Amino acid sequence: MFRVIRRLLEMIRFSHSLFALPFALLSAALAWSREPFRTVDLVGIVLCMVFARSAAMAFNRLVDRKLDALNPRTAGRHIPAGLLSAGQVTFFAWACSAGFVASTLLFLPNRLPLYLAVPVLAFLCGYSYAKRFTSLAHFWLGVALAMSPIAAWIAIRGETVAQHPADLLPAIVLGGAVAAWVAGFDVIYACQDYAYDREAKLHSIPVRLGVAGALRLAAACHFATIVLLAVLPLIYPPFGGVWWAGVAAVAALLVYEHARVRPDDLARVNTAFFNVNAIISMGLLVVGTIDLVW
Repeated sequence: MFRVIRRLLEMIRFSHSLFALPFALLSAALAWSREPFRTVDLVGIVLCMVFARSAAMAFNRLVDRKLDALNPRTAGRHIPAGLLSAGQVTFFAWACSAGFVASTLLFLPNRLPLYLAVPVLAFLCGYSYAKRFTSLAHFWLGVALAMSPIAAWIAIRGETVAQHPADLLPAIVLGGAVAAWVAGFDVIYACQDYAYDREAKLHSIPVRLGVAGALRLAAACHFATIVLLAVLPLIYPPFGGVWWAGVAAVAALLVYEHARVRPDDLARVNTAFFNVNAIISMGLLVVGTIDLVW
């Protein structure tokens, strides 16, 4: 049983929760600057993030298992390699989905998260089919992760949002930055599968624009990320100098990320994708929290 659990966590790359969770926590920190901090809110947000991401990742591996088996880069994944069965992954996906809905019910104070839980989960899982019919699948993924700061804000300030929708604006701007950031690095990551996606008639930005064009679009997405992060203090005045320093550091890291990847050299994509992006997400959480406390 423990071996199966370990393989399930490996399959969903549990450690990569670092990509989305910090933005949910940053949004929660913004909301807590207007609301009293409650430990139950923090527990609920973390559980919802972990369960929702785990369910969506497991569903993705389940839906893509046949495609993964034919792609040399992904043939070693757990289901194609026979390390996990489709039944085990299906049970895990359903269990995580149930955990997500239960967390909104048991740990979050207002009912909006509960009402939105199933539609949000459906959107997250729908991404797994996107590349079968649209080149905009990367942006679907971006919006999926952008939901994390918006959902965290609603979890804490749901009643205020219901009465005054404009209250959600800081979370929407932060979510927009996340969407552009994720879409950009997913386009970079998809460049590795350019040849296979063309052969399998799958849709992606690299297939549509070529690798060079895809990298240019990814750079444009990351430029939009910096613009939106820079706009946030203008609509949320508590942010100040520490946040601006963090945005400058993120810009430098994104420039470094793009310098590591060229159309004729994709060998360092994993370094750009995992290491740099983990630093960006955790770094923004740290500098944002420090700025708010300061």
